Amino acid sequence: MVLWRHGQTAWNLERRFQGSTDIELTEAGVAQARRAARLLASLKPDAIIASDLQRAAATAAELAAVTGLAVEHDEALRETYAGEWQGLTHDEILAKYGDQYAAWKRGEAVRRGGGELETEVADRAAPVVLEHTDRLPPGGTLVVVSHGGTIRTTIGRLLGLDSYYWEGLGGLSNCCWSVLGEGARGWRLMEHNAGTLPEPVLGDDD
Repeated sequence: MVLWRHGQTAWNLERRFQGSTDIELTEAGVAQARRAARLLASLKPDAIIASDLQRAAATAAELAAVTGLAVEHDEALRETYAGEWQGLTHDEILAKYGDQYAAWKRGEAVRRGGGELETEVADRAAPVVLEHTDRLPPGGTLVVVSHGGTIRTTIGRLLGLDSYYWEGLGGLSNCCWSVLGEGARGWRLMEHNAGTLPEPVLGDDD
């Protein structure tokens, strides 16, 4: 399973909270998606699913173009809805919602801007990812094109981590991805925030 964040947007550059706001890719973001798509195509994915927000859909379209696969869009893969935070810069959020921001960073369950809890994002996104994974042929690969927050919460849920520790996974850069594989005791995080092709793990635990 490859969880791939969308390319750059103007709001990313401005450090403006996008959430579920539908923002398009910049020219640089399209170029990022094209480069990454050429790399990911070499994994010979079996299926592509994506958020229906245009920044993720346009990113997924670049992989579809080089693989010939159709993209299945699902609004359950959208970024966290963050209510009044959406459209604000990082500094504006700190100025207007400093206490709320601090509580969120402490790991408390916070509806940022009156929006979704992180656990609610995982509740909607993780089942969709698992449903599509179950449809794969043996040894198959699914590419999930989504958003940084949604990917982090989905990984946390699939790894069985308590939500308090999800923030510890760290963010994804634009058009970078994380790789999960099935292990003897469930899903394993193989790579995180990668921008090059996954490499086999040699000498694991020895």
